Amino acid sequence: MHPKNPWAPALAALALSTACVHRVNPDEVRLGRTPAEAYYPLAVGNRWTYRARLLGEERQQEVRILRREGGYFVDSAGGKLVSDPWGVRDDKRYLLKNPVETGSSWTNVVSVSSVERYQVVSTGGGCEVPAGVFPDCVQVEGRNPVDASTTLVNELTFAAGVGLVRIRVEAERKDGRRIPQALVELGSYELKGQAP
Repeated sequence: MHPKNPWAPALAALALSTACVHRVNPDEVRLGRTPAEAYYPLAVGNRWTYRARLLGEERQQEVRILRREGGYFVDSAGGKLVSDPWGVRDDKRYLLKNPVETGSSWTNVVSVSSVERYQVVSTGGGCEVPAGVFPDCVQVEGRNPVDASTTLVNELTFAAGVGLVRIRVEAERKDGRRIPQALVELGSYELKGQAP
């Protein structure tokens, strides 16, 4: 599956990536109650630089939170994010919902013809990307049917205290075969009040 703009899946997923700074409480982590906002620090001035790969082509994109507007944090890629008692969301969908536990799931109706289903696949594991090794990550799988034979699968990995560190986009065919579409990984970051 190759969209008209081959960067569309990666850029759409990256537009979701932007970042109220929440200090992670060690007791919350031990009890498995780390809130969604701990995995997506939102503050004006936060910056993430991503390395994206699609069909052998590489690209870099910086996402910086520019301002607050209408309750949302607005980023340089045109994305809008907010943290509320239910989780972290953009203006159409929850990206990560409370409770952040393996197996928890939710549905986002983003338009009349588009329903996305999300599930937390794993919590508490480590992950490694060009920006470093992170010990406490959450992996979320989002599924959105494109047509009768293809589902777009977005695998989002969030690191506690850092934000979105990896996006893997694949087109899943009816026979279960997955065709890689894009891989976006965090190359560097700078969070307000925290050293990288």
